[in-house]
Amino acid sequence: MKKFRLAFVSLILLASLFMPCSVKAQINTERVMLMGRNALYYEDYVLSIQRFNQVINAKPYLAEPYFYRGLAKFYLEDYKGAEQDVTSAIERNPYFENNYSLRAICLINQKAYDRAEQDYRRAVEINPLNQGSWHNMVLCQMEQKAYERADSSLDVMLRRWPKEPEGYTMKAQVCFSQEDTVKAEEWLDRALEVNPYEGPAWSMKAMVTLNRGKYKEGEEQLDKAIQQMPRNAGLLVNRALARYHQQNLRGAMSDYDAALELEPGNYLGHFNRGLLRAQVGDDNRAIEDFNFVLEQEPDNMIALYNRALLLDQTGDYKGAIRDISAVIQEYPEFWTGYQTRASIRRKLGDVYGAERDEFKVLKAEMEKRTGTYKSKGKTRKKSDRNPEDYNKLVEEDTHQLDKEEYTSEYRGRVQDRETEISCLPSFVFTYYKRSNQISQFIPFHKSVDDFNKSGQLPLQLFISNAEVNAPEERTNQHIEDITAVTEVLSDSPETTGLYLRRAMDYYHTRDFDACLADLDKAIALQPLVSLSYFLRAQVRCAQLQASSISVSAQSQPPTTDQRIAYGKALDDLARVMELEPDMSFAQYNIGNIYVRLHEYDKAIDAFTRVLEIDPRFPDAYYNRGVVYLLDGRLEKGLADLSQAGEYGLYSAYNLIKRYSKTK
Repeated sequence: MKKFRLAFVSLILLASLFMPCSVKAQINTERVMLMGRNALYYEDYVLSIQRFNQVINAKPYLAEPYFYRGLAKFYLEDYKGAEQDVTSAIERNPYFENNYSLRAICLINQKAYDRAEQDYRRAVEINPLNQGSWHNMVLCQMEQKAYERADSSLDVMLRRWPKEPEGYTMKAQVCFSQEDTVKAEEWLDRALEVNPYEGPAWSMKAMVTLNRGKYKEGEEQLDKAIQQMPRNAGLLVNRALARYHQQNLRGAMSDYDAALELEPGNYLGHFNRGLLRAQVGDDNRAIEDFNFVLEQEPDNMIALYNRALLLDQTGDYKGAIRDISAVIQEYPEFWTGYQTRASIRRKLGDVYGAERDEFKVLKAEMEKRTGTYKSKGKTRKKSDRNPEDYNKLVEEDTHQLDKEEYTSEYRGRVQDRETEISCLPSFVFTYYKRSNQISQFIPFHKSVDDFNKSGQLPLQLFISNAEVNAPEERTNQHIEDITAVTEVLSDSPETTGLYLRRAMDYYHTRDFDACLADLDKAIALQPLVSLSYFLRAQVRCAQLQASSISVSAQSQPPTTDQRIAYGKALDDLARVMELEPDMSFAQYNIGNIYVRLHEYDKAIDAFTRVLEIDPRFPDAYYNRGVVYLLDGRLEKGLADLSQAGEYGLYSAYNLIKRYSKTK
């Protein structure tokens, strides 16, 4: 009978899609809209689109659901669909600035720069002080090679923001595009007068200096750029080349390692590191680098020949001959290749094949009437495919200037719109966690284990800070379970376990208001169940974070309302610690809330208490280390990060490497 009821619920849900508008309008659109935004924040884009569809079907005249559905499609990289939705939002509300900004970013991803420029013009008409829109409009003009328009727009930016170096560096970029290097350098100098720590300006100056062959001076300028932009792999690759030209092979190798740690797919990094590894006799790892290059460019004969030489060095003679033969087939007059293949064939005892290769080389030398090929310089350009330059490091055809990026609140993961140094996330109760996560720390508490064994929940409850969204089919099951549990509760309204079960269903369908209502009932019925308080604090924090989807709120001081809401979450977690004094991850979440409140001393105290409960809690060391760094206490921060790394959080070493240089 229960299976029949759940199937019947599915039919009801399906039928709701075909209800007439008068019936659809009866849904609580504000609540469904909030659920959609919650799902959007948690990157459950399919679920969020379903929610916004419900609102649009009920009230098709509203602009907001079209905007947010367009935003969800943007995150799914459906730029055309996103553009169409935002256009619908603009038709309903032509005075909302964000509509134009989002549509412009969608158009940029479709390379429709002229239309994107028009949208940014409309955005700055609505809000002339939006510097990001001005910035992007200039980049669209530059993409169209409309340098006069770009220059005019930058004049407006410099009048409005004369103390912002961005305008001066973009002026320099326009000059570079017009091949006016002298004027560009003047603008870069003005940018550095305004802000001596402007990383992009130092990067541009370094590229000019390197193009002139002044490698020592270029390295010094790149040092300053990297200090301000430590996660830019391109800068590290450029500095490696500058160091290589100065015979600093160890420094160059270090830069290539760091660049590939940041950007594992960097072609120049792998190719050049492979050559350097070969020079120092690290043949096997050099082969790995050339394997990567050849996976990206199977027809790269220079990489293939280098791998052949390394295979020869490591004793794989057949593999070496295979690679060299492929190169010779592409370049039949590559005489160095014939000589190398002849040498390898002799090692295999193929005297006839070796003599045949040697005869071809001898005959070519006898017939040669012109001078032999002479190559100059220690590096070759990326477009140079002459195999005679096989042992030279590669650089771009010209030292390209860092390309300006379009600014957008909608670019990248929503949760990652924070400062680069940030704490690890809080722990939550969830049915779904990342399955391939490898960690030396496994959170556990007896109360959670006992609750799982009680069988009151349909799925196992996990404690995790690596939560993932429910699969689509699971989301539908949660919706069905809500209906089924509601029917049972109508007969047994005082069953705490059912309220907790339905609360978890609401949580995973991102209906936070309904989830909180169920948790309030569960706590009223049994005020000594710690899990209810923990989950209520979790949902309150999730609701707060989801509400900040349209602003970069993480790095901003919390508002009064946010402080009140976080205060309620802290009260719930304090109650958890009263009931379960050894629940370390609850105390850890207290520390994270204090970080969000920018109350660093209290956060440090909270993380210290976590470590008193569990001295091997790596996330607590990591977060306390981050807070120490944010608070300017470098030594203590580095010590905590070192401990976090020792206990398995290896990402701590990246922070240690960066901040050790500032000591």
